[in-house]
Amino acid sequence: MPSPAFEAIVELMAANDDHELPLPERRAAMERGAASMPQPANTTFVDVDAAGVPGEWVTATGAADDRALLYLHGGSYSACSPRTHRRLTTALSKEAGVRVLAADYRLAPENPFPAALEDAVAVYRWLIDGGTAPEHLAVAGDSAGGGLTIAMLVAAHDAGLPMPAAAVVISPWADLELGSDSMTSKAGVDPMLSPQRLKENADRYLGGRDPRTPLASPVHADLTGLPPLLVHVGGREILLDDAKQLAERATSDGVDVTLEVYEEMIHVWHILVGLAPEGDEAVRRVAEFLRGHLPSPDRA
Repeated sequence: MPSPAFEAIVELMAANDDHELPLPERRAAMERGAASMPQPANTTFVDVDAAGVPGEWVTATGAADDRALLYLHGGSYSACSPRTHRRLTTALSKEAGVRVLAADYRLAPENPFPAALEDAVAVYRWLIDGGTAPEHLAVAGDSAGGGLTIAMLVAAHDAGLPMPAAAVVISPWADLELGSDSMTSKAGVDPMLSPQRLKENADRYLGGRDPRTPLASPVHADLTGLPPLLVHVGGREILLDDAKQLAERATSDGVDVTLEVYEEMIHVWHILVGLAPEGDEAVRRVAEFLRGHLPSPDRA
């Protein structure tokens, strides 16, 4: 059973749904909410220009200088930023012992596909060109950032760039066609997302492109050559089938995939780290996976 803390937060989220706000107001509300939260202790945040893409280095005390995680935030390609995800990136830096580069990629509708993808590839290339060894590098993302993580890796692989040591996608949005069974069967129990809202954001991002475009909907991409992949998804999500189909596609293309479905969890429950035990445990599991694929300093 979910913890009382988890259920209380879910009820609060449902009561304070801001998705009906116009997009500029929703973006501002998200940023204000993040700014009102206490800054995580024992962590530094340093702004960075990564090949023209803004972002921030998130470094918890004790994190290794030469181990990096590129993080691509969620937000349906139209909202959020590294600042809205600091609770999660800080926890990942602390638990996995790595520096986290949170990329502030361009958002739709002002910058439709492939702007976010171009930015993600540019940051990844910048890390490697700057001396980060691929075997010391991992990539992760949640929701739209999860789909973008896979699309970026496909584009980087096609461009001849070396692959990182591992990748993690949390509640990935990987099919912008929105045709899966869970898109309707879970609509009544998903407190975070709705098919209508996702359709609006898919249209913003695609800008008239075919939703089956592989680098927009990576369930349709050739995933051959991608690194070991951890896929997390909650059983209450309309994106449940996105995660399952992505894992199936990756497995069929020869990728080493670990799919973990948490039956009673909501969309990107990892963001509840420090607030509910379910969030803490999910982050610990992600960190365990990353530590298992990134060499520790004493065996580098």
